[in-house]
Amino acid sequence: MTYDKQLDIFESKIEGDSFISKPLAERMRPRNLDEFVGQLHAVGPGSLIKRAIEDDNLFSMILWGPPGCGKTSLANIIASATKSNFIQISAVLSGVKDIRSAIDDAKKQLQRHRRKTILFVDEVHRFSKSQQDSFLKHVENGLLTLIGASTENPSFELIPALLSRCRVITLKPLDENNIISVIKSALKDKERGLGNSNFELTEDALLHIVKISDGDVRAALNVLEIVESVMVSPKDRIDKKKPYQITLKKIENALQRKALIYDKSGEEHYNLISALHKSLRGSDPDAAAYWLMRMLESGEDPIYIGRRMVRFASEDIGNADPNALNISLNAIEAFRFLGHPEGELALLQAAVYLATAPKSNSLYQTLTNVKKVIKESGSLPVPYHIRNAPTKLMKSIGYGKNYKYAHDYKDAFVPQEYLPDKLQNKIFYNPTERGYEKTVKRWLDKWRSLKKNTKKS
Repeated sequence: MTYDKQLDIFESKIEGDSFISKPLAERMRPRNLDEFVGQLHAVGPGSLIKRAIEDDNLFSMILWGPPGCGKTSLANIIASATKSNFIQISAVLSGVKDIRSAIDDAKKQLQRHRRKTILFVDEVHRFSKSQQDSFLKHVENGLLTLIGASTENPSFELIPALLSRCRVITLKPLDENNIISVIKSALKDKERGLGNSNFELTEDALLHIVKISDGDVRAALNVLEIVESVMVSPKDRIDKKKPYQITLKKIENALQRKALIYDKSGEEHYNLISALHKSLRGSDPDAAAYWLMRMLESGEDPIYIGRRMVRFASEDIGNADPNALNISLNAIEAFRFLGHPEGELALLQAAVYLATAPKSNSLYQTLTNVKKVIKESGSLPVPYHIRNAPTKLMKSIGYGKNYKYAHDYKDAFVPQEYLPDKLQNKIFYNPTERGYEKTVKRWLDKWRSLKKNTKKS
């Protein structure tokens, strides 16, 4: 299990069939920070990681970022540079037994050779809480320096005790220039890349690969390797006079569109639904349409999206446009009736309606205010005059006494208290001047004024 630099596939000295047979993305992994592309905020001059590598004084860290941004490559660069014992395991393939073996190895290295141990855990977010607990104390006492790689937000996936002992290093998706740089390096490199394949990409073909890789350098190199193996014939490789040119049309014929990156149970799920909700609240139908279709195209459950829009209709629109709730509910039923893809239009109709409707969070504020008062005041008794009195006993002790039936009065309103005695005059609902709530506010102001004047008299 101990990391052996002599077997490191990223060492330039390694040759032979075993190396050449590895995927292009593996062969082209950077061997040092000079070859590492992007992430200057994390590994650039003066950064903590760069100084830690140069001083061989590593600290426990979680490398958090999307697939193909360089997490594993950075861990291997650290492995090749450090004098410490380096152990690598995968949370997908390993269990408590492997963790214990790593701990035993770390103890031996410290006792026999006085060497520190760095434990690299790929996809550390897949370890259960009990598995994380199993090596927590060894990170605490310094036996292990943990380097974890995660595509999921560590705040959600790691136990607080472990997270507090690690520095989270956020890595970003590589930008277009970074991906282009890596592809061009792979095309030129005759030792590890495709420099001997005698082909070149047209500019639009290169940009197409960059686009469908979606910031994932591993995906970009995998696509490039597929293109090379499918589109470049043995004859093309032999003819060294003129490189074989691969155009955009040829790539489109050879490849299928890359699925959008989306994890319905992970952080991106919450990021996208948050983007949709905030676009609706911000009255931006264009952004709302974009985020809605991003989620649908990525495989999100349409009913889940519909439920979130129903909630939005009450939370952010409420009585400013009471029809918003009906529109949202009808959109869900329309989708259930039509299914994909026809039903998507009903969801889009609802999203655009919600985005362009007048906004009010008065109902949401009312809910919050009422809950707060109930928590503070407890179970206050119902006033006697609005209690039901189905028996003679109840009537005899005052249930329903002096209750005024609203329909017997002008405009079906009569000044009367309905709240518990301790909460009289308490106002929870404050409608806005927007949409239908403007009408509601006019009526409420009138009714509340009548109640106030009645009490004075």
